[in-house]
Amino acid sequence: MPLVTIEVIKDVFTPNQKRDLIEKVTNAVVAVEGEALRAVTWVRVQEIQQGDWGIGGKTLTASDVHALASGKAA
Repeated sequence: MPLVTIEVIKDVFTPNQKRDLIEKVTNAVVAVEGEALRAVTWVRVQEIQQGDWGIGGKTLTASDVHALASGKAA
């Protein structure tokens, strides 16, 4: 039974984007392990509070991640 955990900063992804992540990650697991595992593949999206995640010694917020995604420095 595969269990995949995706950790993201809270408020970065919309509910639709999280559904897409779950569907596409499930499809990736099935592509490797076979269709029989679809029904038992668990994918969870765990949201980490803003400021509880950092990179390069700097804490990140959702707006920092959105700025990075749009090509602007955080």
